[in-house]
Amino acid sequence: MHGLGFIRDLAFVMLGAGVITVLFHRLRLPVLLGYILAGVLIGPHTPWKLVTDQRTMRDIADLGVLLLMFTLGLDFSLRKLRALGARVFLAAAAEVALMLWLGVQAARLAGWPPRDAVFLGGIVCLSSTMVALRNLNDRGLSNESFVPMLVGLLISEEVLTVLLLTVLNVVAAGGEVAPDAALVVLGRMAIFVVVALIIGLLVLPRVLDAIAAHGREEMLLIAALGICFGASLLAETAGFSIALGAFLAGVVAAEAHCAPRIVRLVQPVRDMFAAIFFVAIGLLLDPLALWEVALPAFGLALLIILGKTFSCGAGIFLFGGANADNALRIGLSMAQIGEFSFVIASLGLAGGAVTARLYPLAVGASIICMAFTPLLTGNARALERGLRRFSPRWLRALTAGYSEWIAELRPSGENLTIARMLRRFLWHIGVNVLLVCAVFVGGAWLQNAIPRYWPQLALNETARRSAIWAIALFLSLPMLIAIYRKADALGMLLTELGIRESVHGERTFALRRVLAKLVPLAALLGLALLVNVLGAAILPPRGVLIALLVIGAATAWFLWNALVRVHARMQAALRELVEKSAAPPH
Repeated sequence: MHGLGFIRDLAFVMLGAGVITVLFHRLRLPVLLGYILAGVLIGPHTPWKLVTDQRTMRDIADLGVLLLMFTLGLDFSLRKLRALGARVFLAAAAEVALMLWLGVQAARLAGWPPRDAVFLGGIVCLSSTMVALRNLNDRGLSNESFVPMLVGLLISEEVLTVLLLTVLNVVAAGGEVAPDAALVVLGRMAIFVVVALIIGLLVLPRVLDAIAAHGREEMLLIAALGICFGASLLAETAGFSIALGAFLAGVVAAEAHCAPRIVRLVQPVRDMFAAIFFVAIGLLLDPLALWEVALPAFGLALLIILGKTFSCGAGIFLFGGANADNALRIGLSMAQIGEFSFVIASLGLAGGAVTARLYPLAVGASIICMAFTPLLTGNARALERGLRRFSPRWLRALTAGYSEWIAELRPSGENLTIARMLRRFLWHIGVNVLLVCAVFVGGAWLQNAIPRYWPQLALNETARRSAIWAIALFLSLPMLIAIYRKADALGMLLTELGIRESVHGERTFALRRVLAKLVPLAALLGLALLVNVLGAAILPPRGVLIALLVIGAATAWFLWNALVRVHARMQAALRELVEKSAAPPH
């Protein structure tokens, strides 16, 4: 009987979603709203109560979230992430940070508790890729000059979504909301991501290509989904969200030559479970509760429209190099919240981290924003003319001058070669820093694990910390030397560019020598502070620490060339791996 009840509920969900999809497509309305409406109409808050087993539907809907994140990762090959550009990603980070802050402050002004405020900030800082791009397609604007930057901004937002979901997953589980706690979570997550990507790239693309070589579509689909769910379980075991694991599995699978086949096979399954997810949102929504928060929902929608228009437009103007008109059109196109905002709301509600009022408020504000998106983009030209007419002349001159200055900074000719060198140095330094942090975080885990799993190891606290810290330092020496060498080269390049002989005369070479050494020293100092925070659990007493540092410095001095060769072999192996994964199929 339970099985028949489940099939009946699933039938109503799929029939409702199917009818709504056709109807809303004909009316050119956002299909997401249709799914939510279908959930309300068949849910337990209507007199007919067609669907009763909400818990099972929510469990199935969680698969939709995993598959959404997996296919999102499949769209993010490493080549696409590199081509995205630091400027667009910086614009997205600034925009998300500003909207997160606005949401938190609005909740605090309303007297909400801290956890509700954090979740409201997370809800309002994410735009809907589906709504924004479909709206442009419906209006025939897909080939406009601002669209590539809009797509880059949306993709960058989706990358930041993974970070946000991971932090909010900790909050929903009862973790801290303090900034330092969030930074620790992000640091641990960065290390987990780097290690998982390196190990995953070594193994999984080859495995998937070997399975694809058999030509059996069902084998490839099952293998891809198995990797998705296995990576989600691994991330959950490590203390992160299952969405992070699914996303990383997609990023790794995207490097396989058979990735287009995986996307084609997974997409219908994803669409089905995604539809169930959005219908499940409607099942949880009480229309009376939505009516009760109608006025606050209008206020929140106004905050989202104005905040997203300003933050997205200003971010892409200041950092992305867009002119004022294109920046405004990008901001108007992103003035809504979407699918992952609902994921955040559901996460907070399921974990008991937020009160019930947040859910209808988020849905109500989303409906209002989605309804206004076509109006905003359709009247973008009129808004541009109005702003140009009423803005002061000095502001127009300032924006035009800034756009010209940003355009001159874009790498070209000789600057292009220098920019590539700078990116390569920074990339090498960043990867090695994360590997060093991974070693010391692993040491912190071992420090706590030894008394629990190996109590027979008769070492006192001081001896255990000293031994683990010494081993971590020795394992990190190749990366530390690489960081110093890359930072030294970076310092020399920056001083050559920044200190001109025509300005400083005879002091030029002396200044260059001094300042060139400050860059690697500053890099090592910053790394020491970071390791001190992440490896605080294994720091030995001060005297022992100083002795170990002296021994480590002496070891690095005597074994410098050998450690350089060790790191060179590691780097060559990783480069060979990336080049193979990036090579086109034969």
